[in-house]
Amino acid sequence: MQPILNIAIRAARSAGRIIIRGMNHMDERTIINKTHNDYVSDIDQQAEQEIIQIIRRAYPTHAILAEESGQVEGDDFVWIIDPLDGTTNYLHGFPQYSVSIAIQYKGRLEHGVIYDPLKDEIFTASRGEGAMLDNRRLRVTPIKTLSGALLGTGIPFRDQRYMDEYLQMLKALSKDAAGIRRAGSAALDLAYVAAGRLDGFWELGLKPWDMAAGILLITEAGGVVTDLDGSDCFFESGNLLTANPKLHIQMQKLIDGHIPVGLSN
Repeated sequence: MQPILNIAIRAARSAGRIIIRGMNHMDERTIINKTHNDYVSDIDQQAEQEIIQIIRRAYPTHAILAEESGQVEGDDFVWIIDPLDGTTNYLHGFPQYSVSIAIQYKGRLEHGVIYDPLKDEIFTASRGEGAMLDNRRLRVTPIKTLSGALLGTGIPFRDQRYMDEYLQMLKALSKDAAGIRRAGSAALDLAYVAAGRLDGFWELGLKPWDMAAGILLITEAGGVVTDLDGSDCFFESGNLLTANPKLHIQMQKLIDGHIPVGLSN
């Protein structure tokens, strides 16, 4: 395992400990409503600072893009950090949230870590070396059609401009699928696609820190990641569609007629 990935794992686990400790003092949390239906707590901030401090000790010149503290310029390496993906779940005691850390080099994703502190599961990937859950190699599922497929999604609560179109996509995909789950942590949903726990996933309006680590996990596990229209502009648009190659084609065909013109993040 490469040293830089080890640092990312260490940072994710350390942030996870802060998150777990915070569960015992939920009545003491400071909660800020950043925008409509978008919350941040003092635990998000503490976990993020812990991650940044660990990175800074090992790689003081690297750049950082973090959900709460924003962008810090540096060299060709960029750490993309979501210290607590699923804050709303966390604040309600709903047990589905994660820490997500990705590392880009010259604009290309090289390493990714997603950590579930409740289950103590750590998903990792490095470009060209595959994706892992602890010591087990991950592969996306081989299912070829929606029949029997279990999909994940995220409902666009924050920006509801395209809610009608989203509901049409949901209707189109749910017609033949075995089920659709909205668990509330996009990073963990993407890790589950890589691990074969979900067959596919789509969502609108994601941020880079929501999806960067998960994208690398899925591609290293044999999956396909695109924008909703099949292009590779998902980082710019924030809109994501992913599955194994054959199922991805089926999903993309079904939602194609419901994507608004000019849809962007």
